[in-house]
Amino acid sequence: MSIKQNVQQINKNIQEINANAQLVAVTKYVGEEEMRELLEAGMCHFGENRVAALREKQSLLEDVSDSIQWHFIGNLQTRAVKDVINQIDYLHSLDRLKLAKEIQKRANHTIQCFLQVNVSGEESKSGIHPAQIDEIIEQMAAFDKIHINGLMTMAPIDATDSELQEYFAELKSLQENIAAKKIPHAPCTELSMGMSRDYLIALEEGATYVRIGSALYQ
Repeated sequence: MSIKQNVQQINKNIQEINANAQLVAVTKYVGEEEMRELLEAGMCHFGENRVAALREKQSLLEDVSDSIQWHFIGNLQTRAVKDVINQIDYLHSLDRLKLAKEIQKRANHTIQCFLQVNVSGEESKSGIHPAQIDEIIEQMAAFDKIHINGLMTMAPIDATDSELQEYFAELKSLQENIAAKKIPHAPCTELSMGMSRDYLIALEEGATYVRIGSALYQ
C-alpha cells in the first residue's frame, strides 16, 4: 500500500473508534520524499525523537513549515533543550523537574507538554511514577512556559493485549483524575499513547494522540 492509502486506512480506524484522536506521523526512519508524501496525504503532525534529525528535516521542509506541527517524542536531554524547545509545538516526554526548569529557562513561548508516565513499571522506560504525578504538577505551577496538556506513556514491547488494555486504562484514569481538578497550568485533557502495533487498543482506551511510524510505510 502507498503512504496515502496507509494514512487513509489509519484515519478510517481512528474515525471508527475515537473520532477525536489525532494521528502523529513518526518520521524518524524516513526522509524528505516520504515526508512530502505524508503532507500530500493530508498529514500535518510530525513526530521526531532525535534533536539532530528534527532540525535536519525542518531545514529540508522549510518551504512548507507553515503546514507542519512538530512533536518531539523522544527522551530529551537537559543539555539539548536549547537546541529544540523553540522549534517544536508539542513535547511528549516531560519526565522530570530538572527538564522543566531548563525548558522554562530556554523557551520563548508556552510549550504544550505531555507528562511521560511509566505506568508499566518497566525499568528500561523513562517516565514519572504514577504516585508522583500530583507532586510534579504542583511543582510545575511556577513555570509559565509549561502547559501540561496531557499524559503520555509507552507500553512494553512484549505486552499482551490484556496488559496493554490495563496500562492504557490506568493512564486514562490518571488523566481524568487530574483533569477533574481543573488546574490552570495543567488541564490535562489529552492522552498520547499507542503506536503502530497497539494504537487500536490505545484508541479504545481513550487515546487522543497516537504516534504511528511503521504502519504508515509498509
